[in-house]
Amino acid sequence: MKKLFLPVVAASALILSACGTADTPSTPAPGASGALTPIKLQLQWFYQAQFAGYIAAVDQGFYKEQGLDVQLLEGGVDIVPQTVLATGKADYAVAWVPKALASREQGAGITDVGQIFARSGTYQVAWKDSGITKAADLKGKKVGNWGFGNEFELFAGMTKAGLDPGKDVTLVQQQFDMQALLKKEIDAAQAMSYNEYAQLLEATNPATGKLYTPEDFSILDWKTEGSSMLQDAVWANTEKLNDPAYQQQTVKFLAGTIKGWAYCRDNAEKCRDLVVAKGSKLGKSHQLWQMNEVNKLVWPSTAGVGLINEADWKQTVDLSMTTKNQTGDTVLTKQPEGLAYTNDYIQQALNQAKTAGVDINGAAFQPQTVTLTAGGA
Repeated sequence: MKKLFLPVVAASALILSACGTADTPSTPAPGASGALTPIKLQLQWFYQAQFAGYIAAVDQGFYKEQGLDVQLLEGGVDIVPQTVLATGKADYAVAWVPKALASREQGAGITDVGQIFARSGTYQVAWKDSGITKAADLKGKKVGNWGFGNEFELFAGMTKAGLDPGKDVTLVQQQFDMQALLKKEIDAAQAMSYNEYAQLLEATNPATGKLYTPEDFSILDWKTEGSSMLQDAVWANTEKLNDPAYQQQTVKFLAGTIKGWAYCRDNAEKCRDLVVAKGSKLGKSHQLWQMNEVNKLVWPSTAGVGLINEADWKQTVDLSMTTKNQTGDTVLTKQPEGLAYTNDYIQQALNQAKTAGVDINGAAFQPQTVTLTAGGA
């Protein structure tokens, strides 16, 4: 078997092989006997507006309306959400699709049941005067990336541009911030549109004494480069999806989730405040920026929020099978087998939400103009 990009994924597979033979308990019917069904959702990262829809669904009682008592499990550097789910330590998980598919190929029994982010938010950012305006311009440059499976779109963009990540660029392990770019230790840095890119615009330009502006940087957006992959999705336990009670619970969980994201679309400031109150270490202006940018990745949703687009899924899988890392290995070695994704439960949840008067498309959504402050305070 080919090596995967991430040691952490390989380690996760060992956990799966040790724990995957345990019997899966039957899921009680949600709301049976008037009691709330306890649910654990494993998030992909620390509390921030990336997960505002789930936070709002808990805070506003949208999950309780469905008979669910949802506990959010905060993520972190050493937490692999799909492994937490596959080993039975959570009922659902939020994870990027290529990362999760890599885990599936190694034995994780998980299924994408709700594609909340319809668009990728990954950038590669360089200084304007660097001359880097497209993926091919990275040749011969010092290119930062976080690893941990976050680099797949970068490698896909370089592969598409005819570059060999192992020979044509100098790869630099980047911290989860933009300091290496600001100090000009690297030529291009990985950034999420909703997080690290804002960190650049919250930093002071020593030449002017004012904050940097978008005009100071050039952005490689993998959506326009044609190498974007699907990101935040809700994953369920594949084996448990054979249980009618878990199926029903999944529909209810997704219905509450849809309402949470619709609420954050229409109440960005309130959701910003919920995230800050949840304990995020990022400031209020930064979180409002993040809420606004995350909403752009979700809305508008022509077919309905969370519905998996087959063409986008195919692009993600195709890129995962053809994109090479620095050692020439690919994310996936073959097409995903079994129930990798299904629209069955999200469609039921969308129908329910629409009947209840929830705007599931957000056709009128217009992003705000957010003013960032120094340090994102």
